[in-house]
Amino acid sequence: MKLQLKNPIVFFDLETTGTNIVSDRIVEISYHKVSPNGREETKTIRVNPEMPIPKSASDIHGITDADVAQCPAFKLVAKEIARDIEGCDLAGYNSNRFDIPLLAEELLRADVDIDLTKRKFVDVQVVFHKMEARTLGAAYKFYCDKDLVGAHGAEADTLATYEVLMAQLDRYPDLQNDIDFLSKFTTQNNNVDFAGRMIYNDKGEEIINFGKYKGQKVTDVLKNDIGYYGWMMNSDFSLHTKKVLTNIKLKSFNK
Repeated sequence: MKLQLKNPIVFFDLETTGTNIVSDRIVEISYHKVSPNGREETKTIRVNPEMPIPKSASDIHGITDADVAQCPAFKLVAKEIARDIEGCDLAGYNSNRFDIPLLAEELLRADVDIDLTKRKFVDVQVVFHKMEARTLGAAYKFYCDKDLVGAHGAEADTLATYEVLMAQLDRYPDLQNDIDFLSKFTTQNNNVDFAGRMIYNDKGEEIINFGKYKGQKVTDVLKNDIGYYGWMMNSDFSLHTKKVLTNIKLKSFNK
């Protein structure tokens, strides 16, 4: 099986200090780039998160403060990563809910502004959950008949995710070998921002998805509550959420 590609696709996985996309940081990123001409390349970068790695996180991925003490901060490798994934579609395991939002947040913190929303996202976990509903290790055993050695290491998980998708395409005739199809198949939300604080309604309008204004158009809220924009910008929302809100505000102002 060979992926039918219009663009290069990057399978990637993050190991982190935790699961909060606003406050947690990347400690390791691994990505496997597959090009339309069949070329494949893998890169793994370990990062100093510039904060203590909780023992609960180290117990999962095995990376400790000592392991990253001499590693570069994310801001020093952000441009390299952005360059490697520029123009690529993205795939991962539970990536739509976690890896992509956190990667976008880290890039914005490093002042690297790459518009990931223009890319197609394929979440292999969603394929698995829709078809079988299990973990990555079980998926690897089920689809590839292999034990996942090095689970929760970014590179092992990244390469396993790639192999699982290949096996899923072989197993399920209804799955089209097409990134557009797979992206739509694995998208489970209509989020405007990665964190889902704003969503699109059936007319394609941006709607607030939380709090007292839930269900109301973002443009209406910004118009009727002058202080709302400032409150969001000064509160503990993700940088991507704030960026999207600012873009909506500017777009409305320029109309």
